[in-house]
Order: sequence, then C-alpha cells, then structure tokens
Amino acid sequence: MFVITAPEAPPLRGPAPAPSRTGPALVAVVLFVLHTAFALRNHARFRTTGYDLGIFGQAVRSWAEGRLPASEIRTATAPAGFAGEALPLLGDHFHPVLALLGPVYRLVPRVEVLLVAQTALVAVAVYVSGRTAQRHLPGRPFAGPVVGAACGLAWGVQTLVGFDFHEVAFALPLLALACRAYLDGRLRAAAWWAAGLLLVKEDLGATAAVLGLLIAYCGRDRRTGWLLTGGSVLATLLVLKVVVPAFAPDGRYLYAGQVGGAYGFLDGWSVKVLTVLALLAVTGGLVLRSPLAWLLLPTLVWRFTSSVPSHWEPGLHYSAVLVPIACAALVDALRRGTRLPLAVPLGAVLLLLPLQPTAQLATPGFWRESPREAAARAAVERVPDGVRVAASNTLAPHLTDRTVVRLAAPGLLDREPAVEWLVLDRADGFPAGATDGVLREAASDPAWRVLRDEAGIVLLARAG
Repeated sequence: MFVITAPEAPPLRGPAPAPSRTGPALVAVVLFVLHTAFALRNHARFRTTGYDLGIFGQAVRSWAEGRLPASEIRTATAPAGFAGEALPLLGDHFHPVLALLGPVYRLVPRVEVLLVAQTALVAVAVYVSGRTAQRHLPGRPFAGPVVGAACGLAWGVQTLVGFDFHEVAFALPLLALACRAYLDGRLRAAAWWAAGLLLVKEDLGATAAVLGLLIAYCGRDRRTGWLLTGGSVLATLLVLKVVVPAFAPDGRYLYAGQVGGAYGFLDGWSVKVLTVLALLAVTGGLVLRSPLAWLLLPTLVWRFTSSVPSHWEPGLHYSAVLVPIACAALVDALRRGTRLPLAVPLGAVLLLLPLQPTAQLATPGFWRESPREAAARAAVERVPDGVRVAASNTLAPHLTDRTVVRLAAPGLLDREPAVEWLVLDRADGFPAGATDGVLREAASDPAWRVLRDEAGIVLLARAG
C-alpha cells in the first residue's frame, strides 16, 4: 500500500454551494447518542480501567485545579528509581490539549466528562466528514450521511470509543477539518487546523508535516506548505528533545526505546496486514487513489516499526486518527471520477461492526447488573472522600474524582505516603499478580481489616 500515486489534482477552487446540513448533522447526533450510551454504561459496568481512563482523569483533574497534569496511577509503571507520589504526565506524552477539559471538569468533577467529551469529538469528525462529501460529491444526494456514517462506524473509531478515553480523540475533528479545507482549496486554513495536531500528541507532528508537503506540491502553495512542514518538524524535535525530557523523571523520552527492541518492522506481518486490509475496507480500497493517503503513513510507520505488538493490531485506539483521513481520501477519489457505489465502503464498515465493542449495545446482558458489578459499586461507594486508596485497574477510575488513587501493586503498602484503603478485584489481571500480592501483604499486617469480600471484590481499611 506504500506505492501511492498522486494524480494531477483538479483545480482547487471553492465547490458549489453546499446542500442542507440536516443529513450529516442527524447522523452525527445519532452516533453521539449511541456512543455516549455505550461509553457511560461500559464505565458503569466497571469495564473501564485505570490504564488509561484513570490516568487521564487524574490529568484533567490536575488541569482543573490549576496544576500541571500528573498521575498517581501512572507511577505503577514509572521509570526505575522514580519515588515521587505522582508522575508528571508531560514527561510521558505531550498532550497540552487536555487543558481544554479542565474548565468543564471543574464544573462537573466526574470522570464521565472525559467519556462524553470523546464521543462529542467523534461526532464533530463525523459531521465534518459528511459535509465534506456533500460539498464535493453534489451528484450523490446521500453522500453526506453515508460518508458520515462510515466515519463514525469505522472500526478505528469504534475501538477508540470502546477503550476508555485517549487524547487522540482531539485529533479526529482537526484532521477532518484540515482535509476538508485542503479539498476546498483553503490551504492556509488546512495548515492552521493541522498545526493544532502539535498540541494533541507528539507523534502527530509528522502527520502535520506531510500535509505541509501536500500543500506545497499538490496544493501549489509552497510558502504555506513549507512553513507547516518546517514548523511541524522543529516543534516535534523541540517536544521530543527538550520539553518531554524536562518533565520526565529520567530525563529522556520513554517511548524512543520502543523502536529497535525485540520486535521490529519485519515482525508480525500477519497482524499488520490485517490492519492495512481493515483500513482499505473503510474506503473500498479507494484511499490509494488520493494524495491524502500520504497522511496515513506517519502513523502506520511508527506503529509497524514499534517493538510493542499491540501497536500493530487493528484494535485499541491507535487507528482512530486514520479514519477521518481515509474518509476524506474516499471523497477525493470519487470527485476525481472514480466509480464506486458508496454502499461498498459503508457495507464493509457494517460487516465489521458486529466485531466491535459497541455492538454490545444490542445485547441484553450489557444492560443488566451482575453480582460483581453490584459488589464493586458497593465497595467503591464505601471509600470516604479525600483518602489515599490503592485500587485494582478496573476499579481505579471510579475513585479518581474524590480520592488520591494509586494502582494496586506488590510493595505498595510499604511506600510513603501510606494508603489508607484498598479496593481490590480478584479477577483483575493487571498488573500481573498484583491483587494476590497486595492481599498477602495486607494479611500479614494486623493494621489492615477486611470490611467487604463479595463476588471477588475485596475492601480493606487500615485501622485508625
């Protein structure tokens, strides 16, 4: 898929007057409601985790309280030698865009704010993608709703909504707006939208730089294109070499070590091919007919060269940023005269939908409370506000709003400042052996007493 031709682009001039916004808006609203219902219910079922919703909850709470983002949960996998109470998160990833959620969290101090914000950002990307199709495919009356639905139901977006909250959600509307402006011929606007990616996550600077090259050559605005490319490269180097190391406990960018490890580019291609094929299915393979396909390469390259196998897979949240680009590339290919019924990409998306997390909305069990969930809710509610608590991964995000939460791990009970409460899930496997190890340590210390032990959920408190 890496041999991508850039055919002569049609004149980049303003398209015909846009039709009604009703179709794309209706699709965006419906998907927002469905995604929000899934995200909130999934959280209520204790299917969200400390890694990553709890960490981001602590980050946004920090911004809301006027502090730089830090996380007590993230210390569980901090660099060797770190002894602080909370890890500075700008030394982990560069995501200052999360500060935008600080005022909202201050008004509604609930971690659910992050889940709703994520589904709202997805809805904006769906709407923009639908409007892009409307404006550039005027001969196809249902292009807007169909492309919008394909964007919101695509597997990359579904896996984002299905796995906690992640900062890359902010990239979806930015990429959709940048691609739309590029197709409209508003190249400076495209550059400004792409520049916003630099505040979302450090790896997205490469995507912004590639768009700058497209603006310079395919868009024929060399000055704007080179300014975006040069500025993105310099900003990314500044973040990776100066900003992140300045906050990192060990003075280096942690994830640089994920390239050149035990695994590499030549490994895992049986999985990587699935990721590429699933991406092509979103557009019926037409993504390769547009120069916008070059924007997919930075994300695919860092993922496929990573030594972490989970980066290669179609699951999790890593593919979400590819979806708005693919949808814009589909519109670009169709406006160039490529013939393909829009039912093909939409049908491919719908075929994959039963395999996605949000398909659980249609299952009765998703809406019923199990004994484990009831026990977990009772245990969490008994923990007083303002205390220091160690919790299992699945219980941690339910406590970040009103307590100081660490992730339960062996050796935690000997660390200062001492935790006062323990909320543990015997079935939680992350970190491996954590629950059993903490329970053994607590059993050997008479200061700890068991208050609840029901359906695998154990609540302990330190005497006094």
